[in-house]
Amino acid sequence: MELTAPNRLSTLEIVLDGLMRRYQERVPDVGGIIAAMQEAGLIAQPGDIENDHIAFRTMGVPQLGIASLERIFLHYGYQKRDYYNFPAKKLNAYWYAPPQPEYPRIFISELRVDDLSETAQRIIRSYTDEVATDPVDALDLDDGAAVDAFLHQALWRLPTLSDYETLAAESEYAAWVIYNRYYLNHFTITIHNLPESANTIAKFNDFLEARGFQLNDSGGKIKVSDDGLLLQSSTVAQMIDAEFADGRGGTVTRSISGSYVEFAERRPLPEFSDAAALDRAQRRDGFEASNADKIFESTYSDQTRKRG
Repeated sequence: MELTAPNRLSTLEIVLDGLMRRYQERVPDVGGIIAAMQEAGLIAQPGDIENDHIAFRTMGVPQLGIASLERIFLHYGYQKRDYYNFPAKKLNAYWYAPPQPEYPRIFISELRVDDLSETAQRIIRSYTDEVATDPVDALDLDDGAAVDAFLHQALWRLPTLSDYETLAAESEYAAWVIYNRYYLNHFTITIHNLPESANTIAKFNDFLEARGFQLNDSGGKIKVSDDGLLLQSSTVAQMIDAEFADGRGGTVTRSISGSYVEFAERRPLPEFSDAAALDRAQRRDGFEASNADKIFESTYSDQTRKRG
């Protein structure tokens, strides 16, 4: 029997909690930043953090990509919004507005596989072709535990290190997805509602760097939208020990980029610039392609090699 809207929100919470729990286990920066915020009195407890958005990366092939993954969140009441194009990185993306303001926005991107070289396409499809049909067709979207498990399971065989390195040479996004699949790429801490000492991206970046966190400096540490109302920054992705197939029946381990943490300051819309108290609808919404283009590079080797 199909769930009612309140029950779907309960299921959504199970899915989001599962994503965040596994993400935090995999990205030590999350716990480190939360602990630093508590120590500084910026929050009293982790639950005080407002999650601006979460993001996923996908492969743009017929049975996967945005068209497949978005079905999960549309089922829970998310609404599809603006399209974004990233020509140099060969990516499409959309963002999704949550069913209620307390839930995070969602940003889903996909690699335009057909735009890559024949070699890269052949490698990618050798994996994605193992997924013969849209896997969401077989998923009970009203079963939060099943959806959580799906988002953290292998979609295809363990990649070989050779395939990963070949893809990385052409598209670091492709290499990230071939290994990490639907693992949460990042979550985003809302900055503008923090105490005055840290309620701008500039001040929060200073707070982070004073405590040793490495920030993505591609395009500058602060990424600013054309209208000046959306400011973003991010940590550099943490490295993980990844196990690859060696092509001879065994495995080999390499250190590769995992996930990162993002930060967002959404300034008031012009008509609300003098308001004493602002709700979410009175601040800049959506995303900015130029900002996101540089945030993507939080997992790229030009940034991760700076972690030392």
